[in-house]
Amino acid sequence: MARGFPYADLNEFLAALQRAGELHRVSAPVDPHLEISEIVTRTVRAGGPALVFDRPTRGDMPVAINLFGTEKRTAMALGVSHLDEVGERIGALVKPELPVGWAGIRDGIGKLLQLKAVPPKHVKTAPCQEVVYKGDQVDLNRLPGLQIWPDDGGIYHNFGLTHTKHPETGKRNLGLYRLQQHSHNTLGMHWQIHKDSTAHHAVAERLGQRLPVAIAIGADPVVSYSASAPLPSDIDEYLFAGFLRGERVEMVDCLTVPLQVPANAQIVLEGYLEPGERLPEGPFGDHTGFYTPVEDFPVLHVECMTTRKQPIYHSIITSKPPQEDLGLGKATERIFLPLLKIMIPDIVDYDLPAAGVFHNCVIVSIRKRYPKHAQKVMSAIWGAHLLSLSKLIVIVDDDCDVHDYAEVAFRAFGNVDYKHDLLLTEGPVDHLDHASYQQFWGGKAGLDATRKGPTEGYHRGWPEEMVMSPDVVARVDKRWREYGFK
Repeated sequence: MARGFPYADLNEFLAALQRAGELHRVSAPVDPHLEISEIVTRTVRAGGPALVFDRPTRGDMPVAINLFGTEKRTAMALGVSHLDEVGERIGALVKPELPVGWAGIRDGIGKLLQLKAVPPKHVKTAPCQEVVYKGDQVDLNRLPGLQIWPDDGGIYHNFGLTHTKHPETGKRNLGLYRLQQHSHNTLGMHWQIHKDSTAHHAVAERLGQRLPVAIAIGADPVVSYSASAPLPSDIDEYLFAGFLRGERVEMVDCLTVPLQVPANAQIVLEGYLEPGERLPEGPFGDHTGFYTPVEDFPVLHVECMTTRKQPIYHSIITSKPPQEDLGLGKATERIFLPLLKIMIPDIVDYDLPAAGVFHNCVIVSIRKRYPKHAQKVMSAIWGAHLLSLSKLIVIVDDDCDVHDYAEVAFRAFGNVDYKHDLLLTEGPVDHLDHASYQQFWGGKAGLDATRKGPTEGYHRGWPEEMVMSPDVVARVDKRWREYGFK
């Protein structure tokens, strides 16, 4: 009998999706060159299930994809019924209340015991090393890597969990970066300027050292999500994954580099970056909906590849929204709300619209207390870790549901005098941003769509919004069928 959450590995998660009617297996041969991409894109936009392609025409293993394509499946991956549950757990830990009586003491002990399960657990043997290829045996063509869009620079591996260590401090980083396959044993490392692995590589190059790298493909869903989470550099992704799982993540030593990887991954690639070496990477059809240009990036030389005996290859499709990263982005939005509210207590709620690819726009509600409160929150958001890359911030009052885009648009279109309520500034933008006139920085806007008062120079008397009388609403609700409506 299959165990429940936490899933030990990708296989258990796929089995759970199958039982829930959330998985479709494609037994017909399918080409990883564009064909898989088109099938997945149609499936995502129809709100369809996760997919396993059993017979890709390149590579020698099945392809699992669209695992996080809906909020429901992402919640399943994280072992909750709703994504806000994870944020509530974090909020309870980072802002605990004083114990009251025995129940409070019991709850406090429960929190401490929960934290003890967090650190990763070292194991000596692992499923991910059942089959070993070294040196000349390494052949990345065994993997059914995808070409997603016609003008892509070639084959890409899009869900490789990249492990590095800071050469001086030994601090580990886990990141999720696209990997272009240059040859049977080399990959282009597209880690962007704001990422921690880029900093690790910069230190290694300054020291004239090779940087060891290990890439895990097909980890359990919590570890896979954690690699995408925008954690501060001083928080270990595997501690975070252990917290989400409520169970320690098992890690095994790599065979050829001084790094550890998740023991239950499907595939592991081990290698190194030579200091100073770069190769052109791209173009690539990214989640912005546009091709990113060719740029020079570091090159990973793969010296060892290990797999399970019957591995499953995990990937993801990138495109103009909506796409599978909807689930990942919404998970991050909900999970990190309590932490964001600790940094910026003014915030009631926020939304990262998928159409803004989760960093072009932030909608924020506040309980307004003083003049220019909205502008204060804008400045705080532009100083909050990766939210600093946000290009547009829309601030609304706390009675506006930030997830109701029609209501937000009603406030933003109607409550704004652009001479007084629009804040224009400059700052860092995402590496992939194509609209900025200079790479890495550009213009930003903050829109104050809250109600204005005399202390902000508005003396006309803000009008009241029309609201129907509650008794009339109740009476019409009760008689709705009498009117001939269903």
